[in-house]
Amino acid sequence: MRSGRQFPLFLGRAWRSSSGPPLVALVAMGFPIRFESPELRGFNFVGGVRLLPEFIALLVALTTYTAAFIAEVVRAGVLAVPGGQDRGGVRASGLRRGLTLRLIVVPQALRVIVPPLTNQYLNLTKNSSLAVAVGYPDLFAVFAGTALHQTGQAIEIIAHQPWRSTSPFRSSPAR
Repeated sequence: MRSGRQFPLFLGRAWRSSSGPPLVALVAMGFPIRFESPELRGFNFVGGVRLLPEFIALLVALTTYTAAFIAEVVRAGVLAVPGGQDRGGVRASGLRRGLTLRLIVVPQALRVIVPPLTNQYLNLTKNSSLAVAVGYPDLFAVFAGTALHQTGQAIEIIAHQPWRSTSPFRSSPAR
């Protein structure tokens, strides 16, 4: 006997394709990731995860900046679908509002959403690279020491570091 309800098969397929392989790999490697809570030992904490404030600031800034643009792209894509499609789905097929949005409106909106969404993800990649470049002096301050802080010429000082000469990507001198 049919009830008219759709069975959510997509959940099983989505789990198998997205979560299944990483979990199988983790189990095969003996689950090398450990989650531990920090414990106070002596005068300091041991264990847990250490997140730098700079990283958190970078993460929050890039997330909110990109999320605003992605939300605008999705909103414009949904509004690009004619209103009759939405009302027609409710009246003609008797679908609820959520199913009408998922089965009728979103597939039509994707043709408008995908190109600018691709641009936003490319911009996110460029912005994250730029953020790392801006934080470059802080990243290599450990290697450069006092000279970096006194001169402020990060690229020149890092370029003359001794570890650079042992790099496998170093160009060999002409003979």
